[in-house]
Formats: sequence, structure tokens, C-alpha cells
Amino acid sequence: MILGGGGFRVPLVHGALLRDALAGHEPRVTEVVLYDESPGRLHAVTRVLEQMARSDGYAPAEGPTVRSTTDLDQALSGAEFVFSAIRVGGLRGRTCDERVALELGVLGQETTGPGGIAYALRTIPVARRVAERVRACCPDAWVINFTNPAGMVTEAMQQVLGDRVVGICDSPIAMVRRVARALRLDPDRTTPEYVGLNHLGWLQGLQHDGRDVLPDLLGSDDALRRVEEARLFGTEWVRLLGAVPNEYLYYFYFAREAVASILAAPGTRGEFLLRQQEGFYERTAADPDGAWAAWQRVRRERDETYMQESRDERSAGERDEEDLQGGGYEGVALALMGAIARGERSTMILDVRNGSAVAGLPADAVVEVPCAVSASGPRPLTTRPLPGAQLGLLQQVKAVEQLTIRAAATGSRALALEAFGLHPLVDSFTTARSLLDGYLERIPEVAAALPNA
Repeated sequence: MILGGGGFRVPLVHGALLRDALAGHEPRVTEVVLYDESPGRLHAVTRVLEQMARSDGYAPAEGPTVRSTTDLDQALSGAEFVFSAIRVGGLRGRTCDERVALELGVLGQETTGPGGIAYALRTIPVARRVAERVRACCPDAWVINFTNPAGMVTEAMQQVLGDRVVGICDSPIAMVRRVARALRLDPDRTTPEYVGLNHLGWLQGLQHDGRDVLPDLLGSDDALRRVEEARLFGTEWVRLLGAVPNEYLYYFYFAREAVASILAAPGTRGEFLLRQQEGFYERTAADPDGAWAAWQRVRRERDETYMQESRDERSAGERDEEDLQGGGYEGVALALMGAIARGERSTMILDVRNGSAVAGLPADAVVEVPCAVSASGPRPLTTRPLPGAQLGLLQQVKAVEQLTIRAAATGSRALALEAFGLHPLVDSFTTARSLLDGYLERIPEVAAALPNA
């Protein structure tokens, strides 16, 4: 079942299921249940899925049956996999995440910095309640979490359901594939050495035929020019790091430039998506027969403008065509479900409980690392020790994440203030207090999540 079944990205998941049916894989997903609080959005997405299944490229796939409901327990009943992609507070909440921070001169982004804290504060209580209903209605189900901020939400849900909650993100695997292609290698024949937190990690090495080929990339101007992250950060900085950073580290390494670029843009990313998606749902309600075509147009525009402010600022150019063609988080989700349900052993970069995989981080912390996946689920692989500067950044951000989780679980404004104050992208405690006050005032869901002094 899909939590947030009326969300714009649901057709991506359904498309992956249809391709799986075309490939003839057995056993496969036979039924999808969409859950959402909005009947109108559920109706729109259901029409998209119906037309999608009959379109060129998918027909005559015998895809899963689809039904929808606004009853959470009914949706969860009998589920083997629960895919979580909810947005508490909607895109209007996201625009406040961004604007409250920007008005104070600090980064406004939905997962990184103070915006990510505000998003987590209102999302974690809902995610925990969902986890409790999963435990009651389908205790043997696996929860695949893509709800942002994915690392924090996954860690909070694990406190209820344990290791059967796994977070996914397409950023690391997309980066690994870009690096492999830049070296003229088959990505499927490479093994990444990647380590970090969600939206905060580094590719430290890339094994191919028993050899680390990342030094080949770092030593080649031509190869680096073919990697979007190297264009984004600049070859000088990538070489000084000796690793390829996740694209979201742009907001840490170039914070001043990121804030200036976002402020100079006609609107924030959240404001763009709010206008775009409200328009999509309105057009689909007026013209249900054109739902699939409308969705395709909007999806292409959305993908082409992803992190546009940072690529424009750093002259990173257009997004690679291979990235626009798909294989994103829906591919990660399907591969994870296949590995568990069919026992297809695989190695994937996932958000899982650390244990001892990343030295220097708590055992119960959710980290983003390569995992060996089998029918029993993912097992994190031990990573090479991080340099001090990178480990220190991870430790500080993880401390902020765990404070945020505690604040959301207890409703404590004091813990939330501490989280804002300790984040490396918040430059003063005075600013931290103003951030908390701004979010409490402008986002009702944050105020509801933090009733206690």
C-alpha cells in the first residue's frame, strides 16, 4: 500500500510495477492500495494510473489491481509492503519551511538545514502514529520510507517497528551511475564505497574488477566534466575532498551562494511546485481523460528544474538525459521489494540502523550506506573510516537529527530550539530562536507538534 496515494509521484511507482509485470517477474506485486486523506487527489491519481496502464510502453502489461481508500486501517490490512510518501502540511507547509529561514538570511530548503528540522517536527508525530497502526494491522509488513526528511523519519519509525523500516533515496545511486558512466564503465559491474546520512554523504571509492577507479575520475579533467556533481562543486573542491559529495552537500559547502541564488530567483522550489501541482490537480478535475498526458508534461518540467538554483549558480548545465529518463526512487523501491520478496540478493545504498557500519556514530542512528539485501532484509556493510572533517559534520548533523526526533516525540519546544541552535547552517542562537518562533507562528502543524515548553 502507498501512504500518500494521491501524491504526484505515485505514478512513478506504478510505472515501475508495470515494467516489472512486462518483464515477467514472479512473484510480483498483484494489488496496490492507495491511501490519502484527500478523495479528490486520490481520484486524480487513479485516473492517471488507469490511462498509464493503457499507454504505449506499458500495455499489455498485466499490472496490479489498484484500489483507493481514505481509511488507514483498511488500507494497511493485509499489506506486505508499506510505501510511505506523505507530506504533512502539504506544499504550503514547504513554502513556509523555505521562507521563514530565508527571511532570516539562512538556507531555506525542505530537507537540509532549518527547513528540514521544521518539516521533521510536524512529520514525525504522524509517521509514528502510522507505525503504530502498521504494528496493529500488518505487523509483518516491511515499511519503505521515502517521506522526507527520510533519515529522521526512518529513525523515528524504527523506534516503533525496528529494522523492518528501511529508508530509500535515489541521490546516491544516481551519483554512482553518473561516475561509472563518466569512466566508461558498466554501473552494474561497479561497487560503491559510499557513506553518510540521507542527503549528506560522499562517494569515497568505486570498485571495478578488484580496483578502486575513483582516483581515475579525480585525475581526469574530461571525466570530471561528465559528472554533474563535479560541475556543481567544481573540480578543485572535489579533488581537495578526494571524494564525490552528494549534491545536497552543496548547501553546506556553498551555503552563502545557495542562499543568494534562492533569494534572487522568482520563487522558491516549494512555491514553484505548489503552483505546478495545484494546476495539475485542477486540470485533471476539469479534464479527467487527459490526466496521463497532463501528468507527463508536469513531471518532465519538475525533473528538468530539480535543484535548478544550484546548477545555475555553479554553471553545472542541464541535468543528464539518463537521469531524466527515470530509474529514480521508484526503481530503488522495486529493487528492494524484489530482493526481499524473491530472495534476489543485491547490494543497495539504503537508510538503515547503523550498528557498527559507520565508526563514530551511535549504533541506533540511521545512516545511508551500502547494504547486502536478501529475503531477511538489508544488512549494512562496514564502511572505511571517514576523515575528521567529514565525520565531524556527520556527528553534528546526526546530533541535531536525534534532538529533533526527541522534540517531536515529546512535544518539547526546548529540545526543538536546541536542534535549531546546534545546526551548522544556523549561525547564531538568536537566529535559532527566531526560526522556532517563525515556524510556530506560520505552520499550524509545527505548533501542534510542540505543545510543551
